[in-house]
Amino acid sequence: MTSNDLKRGQVVLVDNAPCLVVETSSQSPSARGGQTLIKTRYRNLLTGQVLDRAFKAGERIFEADFEKRKGQFLYADGDNGMFMDLDNYEQYEIGTEIFGPVKGYLIDGSELVLGMFEGRVVSLEPPMIVELTVADTTPVIKNATAQAQTKEATLETGLTIQVPSYLEPGIKIKVDTREGLYISRV
Repeated sequence: MTSNDLKRGQVVLVDNAPCLVVETSSQSPSARGGQTLIKTRYRNLLTGQVLDRAFKAGERIFEADFEKRKGQFLYADGDNGMFMDLDNYEQYEIGTEIFGPVKGYLIDGSELVLGMFEGRVVSLEPPMIVELTVADTTPVIKNATAQAQTKEATLETGLTIQVPSYLEPGIKIKVDTREGLYISRV
């Protein structure tokens, strides 16, 4: 494939590392004879870094040997997480650099997508919306404002988010995993 074919969401090889294309844009030169550039922002799936790079139009780019598989979160072991591939039942221990950002959205038995590169897990994608139980909330100040009030709540996984002031511990809520925001009660 060439740089002209790059699209958001593709996984390509950049400097021998799998990289997820986050955004692309085309820049045409103002001078005669100048070459069109394809500007990209991508995230290195091995290191987590978000980088920018410009490719010449038509430059050869290789797709990464990247595969998405159905997986299941088994349990947390300290800072690491144990996951199972639901196709072949192989288990993987994932370190904090990959597991850390999604840890607060997963309970034992949660299904998710495992991103595999050369036989190892390089990314974890939880569902867009998860249902979690509120474990603890801060008390609300009565008559403090005329506007809608929020308060901090700790969920069953240890994740802390802002929720409406009327929510109490024990209530199950929906949470957006992309933004870490409260959506609604279940």
